[in-house]
Amino acid sequence: MTQTSENVTWLTQEAYDQLKAELEYLSGPARAEITEKIQAAREEGDLKENAGYHAAKEEQGKQELRVRQLTQLLQSAKVGEAPAANGVVAPGMVVTIAFDGDPDDTLSFLLASREYASSDIETYSPQSPLGTGVNGKKVGADAEYELPNGKKASVKILDAKPYTG
Repeated sequence: MTQTSENVTWLTQEAYDQLKAELEYLSGPARAEITEKIQAAREEGDLKENAGYHAAKEEQGKQELRVRQLTQLLQSAKVGEAPAANGVVAPGMVVTIAFDGDPDDTLSFLLASREYASSDIETYSPQSPLGTGVNGKKVGADAEYELPNGKKASVKILDAKPYTG
């Protein structure tokens, strides 16, 4: 999991290896594949009306952006341990909260970098308003955060356990 403080991104060894493998794939085989697609589309003729060429160039741009993002992330990364299961909310944990103390109105989410967003569980960044509000608080504590409209909201932390994937 990740924990960002200033310009450092903390990653577990597993997370670092996963992101490094993605970067190596995008920088090597994937880059060669997109170059081949662009070359094949060029050979079809007029580039102004060549949808395959334009689609391949757009895909190349997105891919190169991801390569730059991963390169920057990995350059500022420090490898550390997964958070301890000590009841204190930290990045890399699945947090369960109750809105306004209502035990029927709950939300469980992963407190982590967007690099770990998945379809399995909602992910909130430690820098998000909710993430900032709960980070460092103990299970059972109340936390307050600011809504986009400037009003304050409060939640009760019901559970915090390390994310196991």
